[in-house]
Amino acid sequence: MEVLLINRPTHVCKTRALLALILLMWVPMEVMAGTENATHLSTRPSSLNIGALFTLNSVIGRAAKPAIYAAIDDVNSDPSILPGTKLNVILYDTNCSEFLGTVEAFQLIENDVVAAIGPQSSGIAHVISHVANELHVPLLSFAATDPSLAALEYQYFVRTTQSDHFQMYAVADVVEYFGWREVIAIFVDDDCGRNGISILGDALAKKRSKISHKAAFSPGASNNTINELLVGVNLMESRVYVVHVNPDSGLTIFSVAKSLGMMTAGYVWIATDWLPSHLDSLESSGLDTMNLVQGVVALRHHTPDTDLKKSFMSRWNKLKHEGSSGFNSYALYAYDSIWLVARALEVFFNEGGKISFADDPKLKDTNRSTLHLTSLRIFDGGQQYLQTILKMNFTGVSGQIQFDQDKYLIHPAYEILNIGGTGSLRIGYWSNSSGLSVIAPEILYKKPFSTNTTAQLYSVIWPGETTAIPRGWVFPNNGNPLRIGVPYRVSYQDFVAKDKSPPGVRGYCIDVFEAAVNLLPYAVPRNYVLYGNGRRNPEYSNLVFEVAQNNFDAAVGDVTILTNSTRIVDFTQPYMESGLVVVVPVKELKTSPWAFLKPFTYQMWLVTGAFFLFVGAVVWILEHRMNQEFRGPPRKQLMTIFWFSFSTMFTSHRENTVSTLGRLVLIIWLFVVLIINSSYTASLTSILTVQQLTSRIEGIDSLIASNDPIGVQDGSFTWNYLVDELNIAESRLVKLKTMENYIEALQYGPKRGGVAAIVDELPYIELFMSSTKCKFRTVGQEFKKSGWGFAFQRDSPLAVDLSTAILQLSENGDLKKIRNKWLSHNKCSIQMNEVDSDRLSLTSFWGLFLICGVACFLSLTVFFCRILCQYRRFIPEAVEGDVEEIGPTSTRSRPSIRSSSFKNLMDFVDTKEEKIKHLLKRKGSDSKHDEASRSSDWPS
Repeated sequence: MEVLLINRPTHVCKTRALLALILLMWVPMEVMAGTENATHLSTRPSSLNIGALFTLNSVIGRAAKPAIYAAIDDVNSDPSILPGTKLNVILYDTNCSEFLGTVEAFQLIENDVVAAIGPQSSGIAHVISHVANELHVPLLSFAATDPSLAALEYQYFVRTTQSDHFQMYAVADVVEYFGWREVIAIFVDDDCGRNGISILGDALAKKRSKISHKAAFSPGASNNTINELLVGVNLMESRVYVVHVNPDSGLTIFSVAKSLGMMTAGYVWIATDWLPSHLDSLESSGLDTMNLVQGVVALRHHTPDTDLKKSFMSRWNKLKHEGSSGFNSYALYAYDSIWLVARALEVFFNEGGKISFADDPKLKDTNRSTLHLTSLRIFDGGQQYLQTILKMNFTGVSGQIQFDQDKYLIHPAYEILNIGGTGSLRIGYWSNSSGLSVIAPEILYKKPFSTNTTAQLYSVIWPGETTAIPRGWVFPNNGNPLRIGVPYRVSYQDFVAKDKSPPGVRGYCIDVFEAAVNLLPYAVPRNYVLYGNGRRNPEYSNLVFEVAQNNFDAAVGDVTILTNSTRIVDFTQPYMESGLVVVVPVKELKTSPWAFLKPFTYQMWLVTGAFFLFVGAVVWILEHRMNQEFRGPPRKQLMTIFWFSFSTMFTSHRENTVSTLGRLVLIIWLFVVLIINSSYTASLTSILTVQQLTSRIEGIDSLIASNDPIGVQDGSFTWNYLVDELNIAESRLVKLKTMENYIEALQYGPKRGGVAAIVDELPYIELFMSSTKCKFRTVGQEFKKSGWGFAFQRDSPLAVDLSTAILQLSENGDLKKIRNKWLSHNKCSIQMNEVDSDRLSLTSFWGLFLICGVACFLSLTVFFCRILCQYRRFIPEAVEGDVEEIGPTSTRSRPSIRSSSFKNLMDFVDTKEEKIKHLLKRKGSDSKHDEASRSSDWPS
């Protein structure tokens, strides 16, 4: 206790001394830190120049100007950003002129700016980006959306808005969502328009769609020029228009379109972000303006509704300067661009960056030049500052400001709008990660990523105030009906043939096509044009090629859908199944006196006969001791076995079975006999009515292996298939033009100049065999299965609509009715069987014989076990008299009886069951009597 009291003051003194030492050390350190910060701040300039370059009197410029001034004021009033340094903005008006914008860009950079905001025009951006590269001045554009500006050659170009690359993919997803295959692009023929539409073409190609026509017009085109342009596109097939123009003159497109009646039902108009930017910029959207764009689907940049954005929006009316227009999304990107410059400068200075400029030795003034090129100086820290900008990550009024490795802003997203009434309705969103959705992208970003999300949009009110999705195409209004090529056949004219009455052709294929066209909800003007000379069947591959070459709009007939053809044309749903088969001649089989033996193979006959005898013997053994009908002299019993065995085939045997085991074996055997008898009858019937081949051809495999000539239909794809796919020599193939040629070639055969077989499609062969009263048959299996369809040019919407119509014909039964009308002939058995194939072998019945054999074996086993048990009970107590009663024996002594035990066993087995039971019963009584006698003689 004393120690503690003594040491306590010492401990306190030490603690106080330590605190004093720390305090003395901290004060110099703070002074040093303050000195360092002061030194660091003293290296910053008191003011910095930032350039701004865009068209002030434009939809985008009128919104960007107040946003830029507001951002400059906010940065200069924020003590945490660039303390001691004031940002100045130097504003130049490009006045919608690329030349003037380029000149003013030089004037702007003369002011030693550390960054330039703009330009608005993608064309100007392409030019002055090279100047920025030379002078190392970052160029931050909030409105140049040309996708090609992302190229590596524009090193100092930084896009602070979304690229049209993503917007065009959003448009492609909308086109795919509504099921359209072709669009017409209407755009301004400048860098932004051309390159944006080029990306749209690539995006549509990935969706199996395309731009069918590019309608470009020059910047500042007159109303007459636009009128001529729209008149031309209105004569085309597609009714889906994608309008990609600048917001200042874009409404002229819809004004002219409305005057031409192109804003009515059936038309589809998709506008890029220029239209919402224009409408949002209007102080109040007048009825005249809104009436021009009723039913249009448009895209608008999506910016999350954050508190920062709401605060900025609430300040907008106060921020607007004189002559400014309403708010649009570009005002947000312009505001964030200034903050990006300021925040990056703050990091740049904190990392030791300095602002300095140096002369460019490559720039020299001449005596005659007044451009003062030497006034353009290089920003020494430009490269470091550029990298700092690209690494920035903060939340602005437009959302998250962060760049990916390709210098794109992350999370590109758009709102899908439907213009209607006096405003617009948001029907969904598009984002680069989730595609089309009715859920805001910022919500989807928080959910686990899934590739199985289904595209969704709310319903749209289209031009003409209809909610039905427009078909997206019509027949061109140029007065030309569809030119449909029809094969001019000389054989099998039930399928397609020339006709004297309108429409000039007839047949099964024509009726199917006409019925399908009649189901379409629109008229299809058409003319049928015969293809071929009428003396031989045309080459169908050439007909399909004519469609691909735009010489025909479609091919209607018995056109087979082949893999090679699908690469150049589009086919409808098959309306008839098809496949290749082999046809050979046949002859009637002459009846043979020994035909009754052919149903079974000789192995089957031998095994069946053996089992008849075996079962008869088994039943005799099982019944012999109990059934008087199975007893008697050996000759009689032998005849009984034979008679009983074979009489079971007709279930008319006179002997009755009385033993349980015998009845069990007989029931199983009768079942086997029933199966064999039925199979024999069916096989014999087939053999007596079958036809026989006149050649050894059994199918396509044996036909390939042989060297016999093969007949093919003239004009069919079969020739090329046999040569190219099956490697059959062309010298073996014979072209047959008519059905009469088919008959003659098959009847003559290879030896007389004919063919061994004909390979053709199944529909033709069915008609051929029916017409020849089934004198020919097919062999082998059908191969190269395919179908018949109608061929159209690639991406033709008619192919899709007619496929639906063909399915409807199949479902309502009309397709079958048309087939019965043209092809309802006598039906032949297509597949022919040979005699040998109808013969029944042991392989088909060994299971039945096995069951019967097992049943016989088990029954005999039970039977003999029972005999042995009885015999063992009988022998130990047997007396000579008893043995004599069982059977005739000699009067030899007991050893003689033992030596003849096997003979006694046989005699025992031959003895009737009833007698054995009587002897065993009597012996049991005698045994009891002897025991009683021995008990009475026992001494008491």
